[in-house]
Amino acid sequence: MLCLLIYEVLNNIIAIIVISFVVVGTLWGVGNLINRPEESSIKNISGVLLIAQNNAFNKTNPDIHSTVNVPKKLVVVNKDFVRHDLVVDELKINTAYLSSEQDFTTAIASKEPGTFEYYCSLHPTTMQGKIIVNEK
Repeated sequence: MLCLLIYEVLNNIIAIIVISFVVVGTLWGVGNLINRPEESSIKNISGVLLIAQNNAFNKTNPDIHSTVNVPKKLVVVNKDFVRHDLVVDELKINTAYLSSEQDFTTAIASKEPGTFEYYCSLHPTTMQGKIIVNEK
């Protein structure tokens, strides 16, 4: 009899947990449909614009070219429903996680020529490219 009571209590607890997940998931989904994030105001920039969308930067993860001792403006915009970031370890660039329609502005600057990898830490296998810094 005690085993049957414990079994019923556990089933009720599991049912409550499952229903809670369904309700929270539904509310989150509906909230995102109703309250879409404001579109980024970034339109025309001088420098480089990287758009994170569909697990790629600018669809092709392009190489970015820069010159030694000449800072180049870099703007990263997340146009996806999932979070992204941009990291360049050697140049100490890290945008932190960007939510949908968030943007981050920084500069590519290096005193030495070289090729530096950029990537999204959340999707490193599909979102990666190179920053190539050349002498003048």
